[in-house]
Amino acid sequence: MAREICLRQLAVRPRTRAELATALARRGISEETAAGVLDRYDEVGIIDDAAFARAWVASRHAGRGLARRALANELRQRGVDGDTASEALGELDETTEAETARALVERKLRTARGEPDAVFRRLVGMLARKGYPPGVSIRAVKDALAAQSAEAAEFAEQIDADALADAEGEIDR
Repeated sequence: MAREICLRQLAVRPRTRAELATALARRGISEETAAGVLDRYDEVGIIDDAAFARAWVASRHAGRGLARRALANELRQRGVDGDTASEALGELDETTEAETARALVERKLRTARGEPDAVFRRLVGMLARKGYPPGVSIRAVKDALAAQSAEAAEFAEQIDADALADAEGEIDR
């Protein structure tokens, strides 16, 4: 019974050991039986939290543009331990993260309407919700606005990205 539950769960999408343990507990499978099945699946490679974490990071960063902070939170929610998550997130460097932030901003900027300051706030907010640090967010939006139009470039010139990022950091504490 426990094996069937695990296999059905894994047929839908890859799962972490913690997710499978939760599914087994919900179905009334004893901890002892669950541990035996999960240990065996670990042994033969059916469950691999490290591979799950690497795939999750690659997929969610490419597909949704999520930053390391948001990805770390998602991995934690799925029961991936901190070391395994850190290792998977290590493959996503700051340069890639900044490039992704810039691409997200440029895509949203094409359809953005309104005054430059309102657009600036909306775009920085969008990046913040995706887990980008304030400095990365502000710089990406400032650079994209500067490249957009004369009016937006004039607004972007007035933005001190470092000072704003420092102020954001103070608020987060």
